[in-house]
Amino acid sequence: MYHKLTRMLAPRIGLYFAVMLAFCCVTALLGRLEAAVAELVVTAALLAGYLADRLRRQKEAAKYLKDILDSMDQATRDSTLNCPLPLVMFRPDTDEVVWSNDRFLRLTGDQEGMFDTRLSDLAPAFDTRWLLEGKDECPQEVELNGRRYRVFGDLARPAAGSEESVLATTYWLDVTELADTRDIYHATRPALALLLLDNYEDAIKSLDEGVRSAMLSDISQRMSHWVEESGGVFLRLDRDRFLFLFEEQYLAGFKAEKFSLLDSVREVVGPAGIPATMSIGVGVDGDTFEELYRFANLSVEMALSRGGDQAVVKNRFTFEFFGGRGKETERRTKVKSRVMASAMGELVADASCVMVMGHKAPDMDAVGAAVGVCAIARMKGVPHYIVRDSVSTPADGLYERVAGLPQYEGVFLDSQEAMLRADSRSLLVVVDTNRPEQVQNQELLASCNKVAVIDHHRRAATYIEGAALNFHEPYASSACELVAELIAYLMEPTDLLPGEAQAMMAGLMLDTKNFTMRTGGRTFEAAAMLRRAGGDTGEVRRLFQTDLADAVSKYSIIQTAKLYRQDIAIAAVDRTVGRVTAAQAADELLNIAGISASFVLYPDADGRVIVSARSIGSTNVQVIVEALGGGGNAAAAGAQIPGRTVDEVKRELNAVLDSYFGSDKGENEES
Repeated sequence: MYHKLTRMLAPRIGLYFAVMLAFCCVTALLGRLEAAVAELVVTAALLAGYLADRLRRQKEAAKYLKDILDSMDQATRDSTLNCPLPLVMFRPDTDEVVWSNDRFLRLTGDQEGMFDTRLSDLAPAFDTRWLLEGKDECPQEVELNGRRYRVFGDLARPAAGSEESVLATTYWLDVTELADTRDIYHATRPALALLLLDNYEDAIKSLDEGVRSAMLSDISQRMSHWVEESGGVFLRLDRDRFLFLFEEQYLAGFKAEKFSLLDSVREVVGPAGIPATMSIGVGVDGDTFEELYRFANLSVEMALSRGGDQAVVKNRFTFEFFGGRGKETERRTKVKSRVMASAMGELVADASCVMVMGHKAPDMDAVGAAVGVCAIARMKGVPHYIVRDSVSTPADGLYERVAGLPQYEGVFLDSQEAMLRADSRSLLVVVDTNRPEQVQNQELLASCNKVAVIDHHRRAATYIEGAALNFHEPYASSACELVAELIAYLMEPTDLLPGEAQAMMAGLMLDTKNFTMRTGGRTFEAAAMLRRAGGDTGEVRRLFQTDLADAVSKYSIIQTAKLYRQDIAIAAVDRTVGRVTAAQAADELLNIAGISASFVLYPDADGRVIVSARSIGSTNVQVIVEALGGGGNAAAAGAQIPGRTVDEVKRELNAVLDSYFGSDKGENEES
């Protein structure tokens, strides 16, 4: 290294000596020998002087570098020995302590036998994997003897071929006071909750004054008992609305008990047997009280849109959901449907064209609802289109039947054609989903200025925001039911084509399992209107027929089902099956006596694990599937999980079920 550096620093004058030798040769060739000899002597003298000076420079440079390196080694040793921070050197592969300074000895309190122990014995909470991952700071604070430390460090790797192992050096910075102050700050930050008796009109308002007062008093006592330990401020804002201001440190306890107030209030039952239910919206992590109140308001709206009887916590990033086990009750009024119909009619009439889009892999409910929206647009004289991409879907049979109608020639477009036709006045109607990541084409959704949403699924943490019209009713059986209510106010049943009525009837029958699940009075009113318009249930039944191969596949899925917790059927198959077949298998499992919920898991061609969940009774499969990254409603839900195997998803599902039903472990699986 020394010679290389001195060569770099030395002047390059070899060319000059070469030129001087050339002059000597030229002089000799010209016959001037005395002059040539004189020149050669002078050149030799200069070369000798140059070489002597170069050797002297090399020695000086070598001595200078050696002095610098020696001083650096000494400085390194001095800084290590006199480091103001606790310091420990150890071998990550064996956990053997090599050396530490006195400050580290004092903080561990183990000055005897320090070099005969392992670092994990001195600091059990200290994980060294971050060093091996190339990081220079421990991602978590380390607690040691009642103090908290931030740990920094690096690795010294041995030279290639050396038998020595990797040596780690770590520096421990005491941040106890700072961390305690930070924890106090976070613990004492305000949190704001809004509590709403969400079925006040149904369960309490119509009662006699004495009974109503007794029930409200009982509920108030339960709420007061729930909030008293937090020392917060609890106020009644309205007859059925309350405000609760408390410190954030108590929120973890509320979450751990899964907001037990929900169950406590549900124990208050009116004379008609209707239990009181409550929705709780909590806002946290806001910069101001105004922002906290806005978060709490959004949380209450989210809870109500998911069926009520649950708690929702919102911070500045996301929502958390608790409860939601109560059975949904219909809370719709025809007033809202009439208002929505009027608004929908105006939006369609003002649009240059109407485009309708459902969720990915549209089913008959999505297609039937899209057809109903097109009927409204046709009645208004507005060009209308249905987005249909060239991929196989569970509703291909219905697509082909509708495409055969003369009025639907040229109505079906793929996503790219739809984007080319869209302009500033186009209206995009999204049916049968309210989640932006679940629509057929997110680019089309983002490119349209006016969007209307018609959906019956319970709202998830993500939803389409800023819609010009949001007809979202989680108590409806299907999107076709909602569109049928709009049609009832905007056009006569005779204006609906029989083919359109049958398409909507197919969606209605699909989501109600032939009118056996999630049906209400409004469901049968919608079915009656579609029947008058030409919707023949016998003809619609043909759309639900499957071939022999699909039937065999469905029952082979059912054969793999195993019981979990005695009343839950889980069928996990290791082969790709059709989505319709898997959904039918999940439905069929509910026909077995004693089964309250069913889950079918299978891999698809894209490497994802598909989950199809169904429920009958009080089990809310939406809450369960949401923990896996999916969604849906209380009786039917699903998920698409990438990057995991069927067995991994099954184990995760079992853990979610254990958490949903309580801390007690589930029963062993049975054949």
